[in-house]
Amino acid sequence: MQTMQETKTDGAVTFRKPVREDGAAIWELIRSCKPLDENSMYANLLQADHFRDTCVVALVDDEIAGWVSAYITPQDPDSMFVWQVAVSEKARGIGLGTRMLSALMTREEASDCKRMKTTITLDNDASWALFTKFAEKNNAILDSEAHFTRDTHFNGEHATEHMLTITFREAVQQSAA
Repeated sequence: MQTMQETKTDGAVTFRKPVREDGAAIWELIRSCKPLDENSMYANLLQADHFRDTCVVALVDDEIAGWVSAYITPQDPDSMFVWQVAVSEKARGIGLGTRMLSALMTREEASDCKRMKTTITLDNDASWALFTKFAEKNNAILDSEAHFTRDTHFNGEHATEHMLTITFREAVQQSAA
């Protein structure tokens, strides 16, 4: 059973923690959002089950239209690492990505997070725009540097991933109030 802490309605969109029964629908959403990297359905099932406190599903008309997978990094418990953001084609243009990130960061589980991190390739304009907008909305400092490089980490098979770090000047919980 979901508590009020786990579910939040914002206009016509409901944001909630995923449940394991969402795994297949999350996998289908990601598959429909090219060029997002696809993981196995099992990986998405594990995210929805084991990492539910730091993941978000957005429902539009009772269907999963958005997904954020994230976790608090073991090496840096003050940082929330966002692994993936997916928004269905029917839900684009309403700021759903930014709203899901806000829903995530206003949860109790994120209350000690001073930073949000993610990795993005230089050619991923949509992700750069999303995280830049989120940083601006939260009056945060945005920084980036090469993190996983094409030759060193990807054997030349994938573009360099840049670590984008958003450092909050104040707790996101306060700014959302």
